Amino acid sequence: MTARERVRAHLVSHALRHGDFVLKSGVHSSWFIDAKVTIGDPEVMVDLATLVLERVPGDATAIGGLTMGADGVSFITAAVAATRGRALRPFSVRKETKDHGAGGRVAGVVLAGDRVVVTEDTVTRGTSLLEAVRVVREVGAEVVLALAVVDRGGRAAALTGAQGVAFDALFTAPDLGVDYEGAG
Repeated sequence: MTARERVRAHLVSHALRHGDFVLKSGVHSSWFIDAKVTIGDPEVMVDLATLVLERVPGDATAIGGLTMGADGVSFITAAVAATRGRALRPFSVRKETKDHGAGGRVAGVVLAGDRVVVTEDTVTRGTSLLEAVRVVREVGAEVVLALAVVDRGGRAAALTGAQGVAFDALFTAPDLGVDYEGAG
């Protein structure tokens, strides 16, 4: 079994749930995926980080996004990258500006001129990705890719593309055997 097959199988058997769920947008859905269950499982986390690293451009210097959705992906990917001799700094974007300590919205290190991959565990529309893109650009870094573990809505590419950012996902809803959100 390949790394992709192992991660997909884990997502389907452990993270995918069927029922009646309310998404962050307020929309009802017949299925939900908690990709953090897979991201945090020692049995597949190195496989998942490997899949992410295969998509991260070679000249990227940092990976992160809006907390909590990006944290697991960013930190395990940076750790696996380090074991392979690649420096990739993980960071988190806070939902609100911190008003004490050093302040700001970025926890970790993102520098002006960095080439950044903005990530997220699961996206439906891509609004969390765009919020992180905005904050990273305010720091003076360049976003070279927006990357999700699961694209559940099929709409993030259009949204990020309108902001000049390429989008990719390790898995789509159809890859996991379900329809894109809103497709039926």
